[in-house]
Amino acid sequence: MRETDPGGFAAAPRRDPAGTRSGLPEWARVLAVVAHPDDESFGLGAVLAAFASDGADVGVLCLTRGEASTLHGVPGDLGVPGDLGDLGPIRAAELAEAARMLGVEDVTLLDEPDGALDAVDPQRLATHVLAAITRFQPDGMVAFDDDGVTGHPDHAAATRCALAVAAQRGLPVLGWALPTEVASRLNAEYGAAFTGRTRDELDLTITVDRTRQRTAVGAHASQAVPGSVLWRRLELLGRSEHLHWLAPPPPPRPPGRSTGSG
Repeated sequence: MRETDPGGFAAAPRRDPAGTRSGLPEWARVLAVVAHPDDESFGLGAVLAAFASDGADVGVLCLTRGEASTLHGVPGDLGVPGDLGDLGPIRAAELAEAARMLGVEDVTLLDEPDGALDAVDPQRLATHVLAAITRFQPDGMVAFDDDGVTGHPDHAAATRCALAVAAQRGLPVLGWALPTEVASRLNAEYGAAFTGRTRDELDLTITVDRTRQRTAVGAHASQAVPGSVLWRRLELLGRSEHLHWLAPPPPPRPPGRSTGSG
C-alpha cells in the first residue's frame, strides 16, 4: 500500500538512492536558478530549507527584480501599504530577508526584465548562469520544472537557461514539480494554469517541514496575499514536495578491477 501524505495525495516512490536525512541528493553546494524574488520561497522554499538543514551551502540566482508583479497594489500579510511605488527595491529587500530565513547563504539578484525573460537573448541569460556556477561551484542545481509549473513564461525561461548551462558543465538539475492531481485542483479552484507530472514521472518525494518556508514567504510581504493560490498549493501539498530529474546525475561507476603492473 502506498503511503499517503497529509495533503491527501499518495506519495510517489523514491527512486533516488540519496543518503541525506531529507532524502535529497548529497550535494555540498546547491544553486537554485529562479525568475523572481519569492520563487525561492513560494516555490522552492521547503526544498532549499531541507538542503540547508542537511548541511549544504545553498545559493540563489534570481534573474529579475520582480518589478512587474501584479500583486503590488494589494496589501500583503504583514500589512504592507497598497501603494508601494517602485517595487524593485522592495522586492530585493524581501528576497534578502527570505533567503536568510531559509538558510540560503548566497544570493545574486539581477535586473533582467520581469515578465519578458523569454524575449531576452538566451545567450545573455546563459552568461549569467555560467558566472554564478563559476563563482559558487555547485554540485547540483534546482529550478522550476521545465514547463515552469505555474504557467508564467518567466519561470520556464529561467529553467531553460539553467538547463542549457548545466548541460555544458555536466551538472545535475532537479526540477521542482507538482503532481498532476494538485495542479488540476488548483486550476479548477482558481482558474490557474499550473502543470503537473504523473506519479511515475516524479523521481523524488520528500517529507518537509514548512516552518522556515512559511516564515520566508511572510518576508515577501508585497506578494503574500492572504487566500491566494500560492497558499492553497502549500495546503494541498501538505508535508510533501516532489522533484523530477531534469538533468540526472551520471550513474555511479562500477568498482574497478585492479590490474596491477610489471
